[in-house]
Amino acid sequence: MVALVLNKKPRPRTAGYTYGYELGDNKVHEPKQNEALVKIEGVSFNHRDVWILKNAYPLPIETGSVLGSDGVGIVEKTSGDGSIKQGQRVLVNPGIGWDTDPLGPEEDYYILGLLPAIGTFAEQVVVETRDLVPCPEHLTTAQAAALPLAGLTAYRALFTRGNVKAGSNVLITGIGGGVAVYALQFAVAVGANVYVTSSKQDKIEHAKKAGAKGGVNYKDSNCFDDLLKQLNGAKIDTVIDGAGGSFYAGLPKVMRPGGTMVNYGQTSDTSGKSMTTNDQGGIVFTMIHVFDNLDLRGSTMGSRREFKEMVAFVDKHKIKPIVSKVWKGLNLDNVDAAIDFMRNGHQQGKLVIEM
Repeated sequence: MVALVLNKKPRPRTAGYTYGYELGDNKVHEPKQNEALVKIEGVSFNHRDVWILKNAYPLPIETGSVLGSDGVGIVEKTSGDGSIKQGQRVLVNPGIGWDTDPLGPEEDYYILGLLPAIGTFAEQVVVETRDLVPCPEHLTTAQAAALPLAGLTAYRALFTRGNVKAGSNVLITGIGGGVAVYALQFAVAVGANVYVTSSKQDKIEHAKKAGAKGGVNYKDSNCFDDLLKQLNGAKIDTVIDGAGGSFYAGLPKVMRPGGTMVNYGQTSDTSGKSMTTNDQGGIVFTMIHVFDNLDLRGSTMGSRREFKEMVAFVDKHKIKPIVSKVWKGLNLDNVDAAIDFMRNGHQQGKLVIEM
């Protein structure tokens, strides 16, 4: 079956990257006990895909990997316990090896899209039935494809690590990216007061329309003063951030003592070096943060339990993922266009390919 496979031949539109991709065969097998064969209907892209191509991902990268972490599809065959049925529309959990522990994975943890974990950018995949969750009926194919990785990351960062609840004052950085947009939607759904940052005013305005109370341009030297004015005497309880970098130096000004900073990525370092070394990029954490008892927490995607909870949350609140653009068909031209679109920061949500 056709699949998007990682190679060491960068595409023309990703010149300067270490890796490229080609159409190959993922050679699916008959489902074994507690496995299911899923016909993929839609997939979506994550910044992780770009980091892999740039050789900036902090884990081993192996050519021949079937790329992709997000997928929705129809179960064609199953040898499971009956919890997943033939013909059922399902979401694929993007992580393997993490069951229920809220602190971290119980086993070696893999994310779909790099060997040994087979990715979703394929016509068919074989998945353990415990990593399949029935898809909420209100989601379109594109919306469903956009949900798994970014939705799971946002859910854990907000609720497991950030303890966000009704009335919490939450600052979400880099609005427009997939995780940040889900964090906004989820936080608004529980009644939190959400503020956002972006370098583009149109993204801040989109966030306000989606329920944010306000927002600031993080490139403005007065952004923290502007945020304080918008808070009108209140302070931020929780920061949800995927960028890292020097922005953290100013956070004590707007955070309450004992506040929580949750970091799920470090995209402010465009070289990717902060993901693999200690000599560049990273997070600024000073004695001011210490004196203010600020709590810095890392957060990586989530467990099977959190994935099921996230999907149930989306179903309960009838949340509709924001999709920026959809391409029809898994082919090299469409993948090129999506990667180019994402690395240039044009999206206001997720980028999807429908099969």
